[in-house]
Amino acid sequence: MSFLLRALTWWNSQTLNTQFWTWRHGIKVGEDGEGNVFYQNKDGSRRWVIYNGESEASRVSPEWHGWLHHTWDEPPTTAPLPHKPWERPHQENRTGTPGAYYPEGSLYRAEPVARRDYDAWQPEK
Repeated sequence: MSFLLRALTWWNSQTLNTQFWTWRHGIKVGEDGEGNVFYQNKDGSRRWVIYNGESEASRVSPEWHGWLHHTWDEPPTTAPLPHKPWERPHQENRTGTPGAYYPEGSLYRAEPVARRDYDAWQPEK
């Protein structure tokens, strides 16, 4: 079943064509905490990621995102970025999942806060 999924879908890890291209031209550069594997070609002009699971761009950490987009030349495996003490660990985009953030007045919360800062417009008679 997984072979059929890889052959027919692009959002489940990699397709057969991507796997073949990576096998022929890819040089493994590193791997992040989520199991995503990063590659580049021999001259470094092309860089790509093979996702571990669903292909979701927000699963790539900021360090690897900068390397993928040629913001810096060295990958985080050889030149890790300094982190500030107030920085939180990277999380994927959780919009549409039960872990999504909803503000206090959101109707999606179990007990939304009553809105008091809005008066509906009424036409004059």
